[in-house]
Amino acid sequence: MRVFVIAGEASGDKLGAALMAGLRQLRPDVTFDGVGGPLMQAAGLVSRFPMDELSVMGLAEILPKYRALKRRIAQMAEAVIQTQPDVLITIDSPDFCLRVAKLVKARSAIRTVHYVAPTVWAWRPKRAAHMAHHIDHVLALFPFEPPLMQAAGMACDFVGHPVVTDPIASADDAAALGDGTVVLVLPGSRKGEVSRLAPRFGQAAARIAAQVPDARFVIPTTANVHDLVQAQVAGWPVPVTVLPPASPDKPAWFRRADVALAASGTVSLELAANGTPMVIAYDMAWLSRIIISRMLLVDTVTLVNLVSDTRVVPEFIGKACQPAPIADAVLAVLANPTAQQAAMDLTMDRLGRGGQPPGLRAARAVLDRLASARKR
Repeated sequence: MRVFVIAGEASGDKLGAALMAGLRQLRPDVTFDGVGGPLMQAAGLVSRFPMDELSVMGLAEILPKYRALKRRIAQMAEAVIQTQPDVLITIDSPDFCLRVAKLVKARSAIRTVHYVAPTVWAWRPKRAAHMAHHIDHVLALFPFEPPLMQAAGMACDFVGHPVVTDPIASADDAAALGDGTVVLVLPGSRKGEVSRLAPRFGQAAARIAAQVPDARFVIPTTANVHDLVQAQVAGWPVPVTVLPPASPDKPAWFRRADVALAASGTVSLELAANGTPMVIAYDMAWLSRIIISRMLLVDTVTLVNLVSDTRVVPEFIGKACQPAPIADAVLAVLANPTAQQAAMDLTMDRLGRGGQPPGLRAARAVLDRLASARKR
């Protein structure tokens, strides 16, 4: 079995690696081709070019790299058509991946699978109908997504979210990190996010420290933003512990933290898995903010709020992403640390905690749908 797989950012790399492991477990003869990061490469993929080239988010951010991305789209589509895999699996990064799938479908009958349903429940609902022209099957992370994809004409399976299998540190490991109030600061995994959010998070940290003298600020990092984070926090008015990429202490800090100040994204689910209450804050480039704010269909972008169908996690998005109200919200969470617990537990249960690992579920869904397609 030959699988061509494309991922464009760190979260997709994680999904891809688990899916590859699941496919290998079910089909030991499987071989992989495509683009991925370090986790997918460790799982056996020789990436055709560095995945970092695709880690671009936001309408305004994509424009300067448009020509390079367009060239890579054409190259990937041609590679798929030339190698004729049993299936093309694209993972998230829809601005890149779905364009590759479209070109492939225009010139072949290769089966196409997209892992991570587009957020049509949040904005641009017509995307589902558009992608149905060139995507056969969708693997969904959230239980409310399959009906939306099926209504647009695609097969769709809820396979669970990978956060439910992430390792959780022991209470002893967390306690070993010492006393004091720990504030976990997570300004994003992309350079643009860090550049925009870190200065505001630093000002918020100063306000928090003024009210909580024993506060300790800890920032986990990924390889692509570690140096930038170090440069950004050098000017912060409070001491900060910056964890190196892949730090073995990261799970313990997630468990130990009393509160987290985080950029919007899947990190809110990691925090929920650890039972760490949070405040979410996010902003984007001016043009992207204007356009996206007019398209939003939901009143919250925090995944814990959405999956649990609550609004217990405070968030500060766009113009609201300002240091003073962010700091006030963090202090309020510290004053009532259990207020989010029920919503966090419900979120984990709905995402598949305690069930079959999502990577294996995704692999089984791909193989089952392929078998059904061949029978037809």
